[in-house]
Amino acid sequence: MGKEELMKKLEEKIKSCRKCSLGELRTNAVPGSGSYDAKIMFVGEAPGYWEDQKGLPFVGRAGKVLDELLAEIGLSRDDVYITNIVKCRPPDNRDPTEDEIKACSPYLDRQIDIIRPRVIVPLGRHSMRYILEKFGFEVEPISKIHGKTFEAHTLFGKIVIMPMYHPAVALYRPALKEELRKDFQKLRELTGESL
Repeated sequence: MGKEELMKKLEEKIKSCRKCSLGELRTNAVPGSGSYDAKIMFVGEAPGYWEDQKGLPFVGRAGKVLDELLAEIGLSRDDVYITNIVKCRPPDNRDPTEDEIKACSPYLDRQIDIIRPRVIVPLGRHSMRYILEKFGFEVEPISKIHGKTFEAHTLFGKIVIMPMYHPAVALYRPALKEELRKDFQKLRELTGESL
């Protein structure tokens, strides 16, 4: 079975999932979008209002920031894969709970197994914590480790993890947009060397 078929099956499972209470509250589940052959996978925390409405990740204001940052390094959404740890919107855009992350994270694990990205970019502290712990790394504050790289060795080869601030940070703390820009430039250098 090819990647596309495997991902389509997984997306159907996610769309009908009721493993936690978020499944009852959603308008649409948000499995993810982009290339199933992507070398770079971005992992956010959870869908927001617009994502829930459209069933696509990062389509609100933070998504516009992400699109702009991608364009600055010569990439588009079609070149990468974008998803979240939690696939349904928590009420009032609150942070996902531990139970919600636990219920939903097997879907993300499966997406990683199918896509086999060379670089995973966790966006924000919840996704950073989940991804670093999953691959056996110690978690530090995102302010301390954003833009740093961690090398994980998996059955299908090396994965580089590069945590970054969530793009929404640029909306409410504009000074941090420059940090995001610098991290995206590092990502471009990294992918130029290793992909």
